[in-house]
Amino acid sequence: MRTITSTEAKAKFNAILAEVERTGSPVTVTSHGRAAVMITPVNPRSRTFGQFPGLVIPDDFDAPLPEAELAAWEADS
Repeated sequence: MRTITSTEAKAKFNAILAEVERTGSPVTVTSHGRAAVMITPVNPRSRTFGQFPGLVIPDDFDAPLPEAELAAWEADS
């Protein structure tokens, strides 16, 4: 979440509104160093499954480790 001063918010209000609407991420506005208000989208975006399009999860993701690899992990125990 981004934090800006009230002076910056006043100078760039339309751009900040567009940013909040585009990204769905709220912006906190401070006054004299203290958080005063938060600009948030009216309809927050839900997270989309598949944020990492190149990520591939193998079918055996939760299969037990092979004995040799398991032994390497447990060697220091």
